[in-house]
Amino acid sequence: MTNTIKFFLPFLALIALIGCKTAQLESPHLQNGMFKVTILYPNGEGSTFDMDYYETKHMPMVAGFLGENLKFYEIDKGISGRTPSDKPPFAAVGYFYIKNIEEYGKAISEHRDAVINDFKNYTNIQPVVQISEIKQVVYNN
Repeated sequence: MTNTIKFFLPFLALIALIGCKTAQLESPHLQNGMFKVTILYPNGEGSTFDMDYYETKHMPMVAGFLGENLKFYEIDKGISGRTPSDKPPFAAVGYFYIKNIEEYGKAISEHRDAVINDFKNYTNIQPVVQISEIKQVVYNN
């Protein structure tokens, strides 16, 4: 009996591991009722943007201020406009996905100076911010 258990134990462990991994792949990050903070950096003549600094320093700093309220964040780099030859309307767009809008406001107001003073390290663009409530998430399998 114990030999049979020892024989099947690695198989059961493998099946459990595969089951956990599959569940992780299928669980969505976005959920209705979450909030999305979108930070847009309009592209214009003379505008500069250091994507490396934004990715490695600025966004992680702000994410740290948001703490447990932050679900995840994303960064987009503009590469073109409507057609491949059109200049992108935005040099970059950052997104913070958060659970609670009041906690977000409190965290940003407490660290406002640090956030604003860091702009000069990566851009000369005045960002445009929009806060949205995620109303619907649809996944296409």
